[in-house]
Amino acid sequence: MREWIAAFARKAGNYVPDAAASAVIMLFALAGTSLALGDSLLTNVDAFYRGLWMLLPFSMQMTLILVLSTVLSLTAAFRRAIRRIADLPQTVTQVIALAVCVNSILSYLYWGLGLAMGPLIAVYFAEAAERKGLRIDFPFFLATVFAAGSVWQFGLSSTAALLAATPGNFLEQEAGVMALGTTIGSLPALMVTLVFPLSLILLARYLMPQQVQPISAFPAAAALAQPAAEPDPAAGTGAAGFSGWTERTFLFPFLLGVALVAWLYHHFVNKALGLELNSMVTVLLLLALLMQRSFGAFSRAMAKAVVSCWPVIVLYQLYGGVAGVLQFTRVGSWVAQVFADLATPLTFPLLTAVGASIIAIFVPSSGGQWIIQGFVTVTSANALGATPQQGLLALGVGDQMGNLLAPFWVVVAAGIARIDFREIFGHLVVFAALWFVVGVSIFTFVQ
Repeated sequence: MREWIAAFARKAGNYVPDAAASAVIMLFALAGTSLALGDSLLTNVDAFYRGLWMLLPFSMQMTLILVLSTVLSLTAAFRRAIRRIADLPQTVTQVIALAVCVNSILSYLYWGLGLAMGPLIAVYFAEAAERKGLRIDFPFFLATVFAAGSVWQFGLSSTAALLAATPGNFLEQEAGVMALGTTIGSLPALMVTLVFPLSLILLARYLMPQQVQPISAFPAAAALAQPAAEPDPAAGTGAAGFSGWTERTFLFPFLLGVALVAWLYHHFVNKALGLELNSMVTVLLLLALLMQRSFGAFSRAMAKAVVSCWPVIVLYQLYGGVAGVLQFTRVGSWVAQVFADLATPLTFPLLTAVGASIIAIFVPSSGGQWIIQGFVTVTSANALGATPQQGLLALGVGDQMGNLLAPFWVVVAAGIARIDFREIFGHLVVFAALWFVVGVSIFTFVQ
């Protein structure tokens, strides 16, 4: 069975279109469905146009997360720290278990941490394993670590749960204010966050390919884990005088760091706000600046890191257009309604998750998913005698399954690790199925 699944994972990547081509295919498939449902061509064009530009702030946030995380990984201090952790495991099982646990914890605390650090964890752990003679297939291992981040759905940064817990939210009249203790803090949600990583470790250990592709087979990825020398503060572009001094001195990174620390203090303490995308980017910028030690070193690291960010810059706008057609035509509500009409109290979590999986491929946002499907989900739950909380949690299962299968997120992880996303897609299909089975089973039978 292991060899059959490994063969499926290898072949699956051959049938996945390029990320840009995938966006075009999804766009015309949704537009055709929209026209069949009675929307006009002009409605579809307008929806596409609205969606095409609605992700610009998000795209820049993700670009900065991707680039700054890479800049951080290029610092000698960061590499030494993660290498020490990566050197701890002495067996293949220990490598998988520790990497999964580390990224699960980071993702539970904040999804952006898992997204930014997960691929780097995979790179360093795989490099350390190869040095020790441990047989680790890098694409498979990267997919495993990426999948471990799925627990964020029921973690402290769960967008849908936080939105539903906010007084005055758009579904307060239908579902009330859902306290976090009844959603991400409930027994079923906590069980998923524990059972899934353990199941992932066991499955990954069993399915590790016999014929491995070590990280050395991917030179660009392997280069990320190579030991780095401390940046030379005296190095610069060769500019003389004051200009050259500004490139080499630690003074200006330090002063900017002070300003960033002041902003973070104001954000977390004075405003009592939590970690979100902007604060995540600020933290990464602060660490990258201070650890690079000069603007010259920072600029050189940025020049190396920026090559990995093109998928976000280009593709996210295309996927925004796709999401626009789904959100601003009849397609999204139609898909959700079809599954809701088929549901019974027993099948409600299953069908909610299936519908959410389909929509999540096109709408890569937990909050956006809840906005599109929340009303139908809550209405169906009330009609069937289920709870809105059960619907929200089942929606999270489907949302993450879609995230594991959609190029939207996979290209980010693959970009950080300097590997083609199709190398890991087939493995993610298997892990997505595991996530779906664990989540649906628990939310169906555990109250």
